Amino acid sequence: MKKLSFALAALALLPLTACATGGGDKPSPAGEAAAKAEAAKPAKEKGFLARLGSDNSKPNVGPCPLIGILYDNARVVQFAAPEERFANVAYTGEIQGVRGLCRYVGSDPIVMNLAIDMAFGKGPKGEATSHTYKYWVAVTRKDAAPIAKQYFEITANFKNGADRVGGTDVIERIVIPRASETTSGANFEILVGFDLTPEQLAFNRDGKRFRVDAGS
Repeated sequence: MKKLSFALAALALLPLTACATGGGDKPSPAGEAAAKAEAAKPAKEKGFLARLGSDNSKPNVGPCPLIGILYDNARVVQFAAPEERFANVAYTGEIQGVRGLCRYVGSDPIVMNLAIDMAFGKGPKGEATSHTYKYWVAVTRKDAAPIAKQYFEITANFKNGADRVGGTDVIERIVIPRASETTSGANFEILVGFDLTPEQLAFNRDGKRFRVDAGS
């Protein structure tokens, strides 16, 4: 579980248990058997709002912050040699999508979660069967500089000779304080992107792609 906020708060994911109380007659053997069977079932995972511990059924007082991928940092290409050609590619990564939910009522802070979809590749010079990628999540005021930024890592495992894998990384809790009850989530943006070297960033900004050797 990953989390981000100005003052990050941990979120405990507790298994659900069922209990019943009652009085009067003793349950029948059939009833006891049914109760035992129900208790033996795996606990269902709580939904996002339930995990927040809130039983408030009121709608959010405003829209969620805008979430998106910073275009220049949406992909990463790591070369094993200075020449930028396909034969020198070690590992690649791409952020394919990001989605999330938010919750805030009254004067509560905005609490969000994010699911980030990624795809990874192992090129001709990728020697290891796993590779760790570093990315960041930033909270900004709309059209302004980041006001909070944190880095995360995700490891791609290329098993059984696979050279392409995908996955989703989840950040369970992002807490954004609000100045007042009238402060809307529309005032904030949440952006994600790979942590890039200056050379990798320039490669993306130049719109470059792999140069595959003729005849290969």
